[in-house]
Amino acid sequence: MLNKLTWATVAGPTLAWPTLAWPTLAVIFGISLTACKILPTPSAEDGGNAPAFNADKMVGDIWAAKMVPYLQQKAGSFPEVHALAKADPAAAGAKYGNPKKQANSPWTFAVRLEGKIVAANTQSRAATMDVDADGDGKADARVQIGPAMRGTALRDSLDFIQFNDFTNQIDFAQFGKAFNIHADKTVLSKLPREALEGRSVRVVGAYVMGSGQDLPLVTPAEAEVGPKP
Repeated sequence: MLNKLTWATVAGPTLAWPTLAWPTLAVIFGISLTACKILPTPSAEDGGNAPAFNADKMVGDIWAAKMVPYLQQKAGSFPEVHALAKADPAAAGAKYGNPKKQANSPWTFAVRLEGKIVAANTQSRAATMDVDADGDGKADARVQIGPAMRGTALRDSLDFIQFNDFTNQIDFAQFGKAFNIHADKTVLSKLPREALEGRSVRVVGAYVMGSGQDLPLVTPAEAEVGPKP
């Protein structure tokens, strides 16, 4: 059975090839492959319709069963991970990161962050809290507590998730965003928002190695805030 051709710009019906001389057909087919992607024709088993991509369901299916246990096992203490990342990013990546990351992309590290909240911004939808992890009274990391969150650190920390597993870049991006949405819905929306300074905090999550000028931005998969001091 012929495969359907899905154009990169406009979705269209299955193409019916006209009768053409072989050289002409070869030229057309060669050009077409550069502009489209071949997808298998839906079978009778799925009623002729391929299942719709559902990033939220995919994340929900692996969150507790696979993703959180992976991070719990992979994560190192934030001070240790960050110190090694600054000294030898490749060594830190091999131990705490995703060794299957795309070439030229920055390392994403799985971390356990524990410390005291020294500052918080809860007025913005992109709320954060700054955490002192070494007891010197200064912030060492910034934790995203949503509901709006930047980046795809949770997705990118997982070595069992690869870009090539997805049909296109849009699906891959939606999958990354779905981790942030799930984290907010199941974990972060339940955290207190008032009088955070001075409280203790424990986080398991991931952060992307940055330029060193800003605080490392940690996206939590687990988070717990202690009582008021």
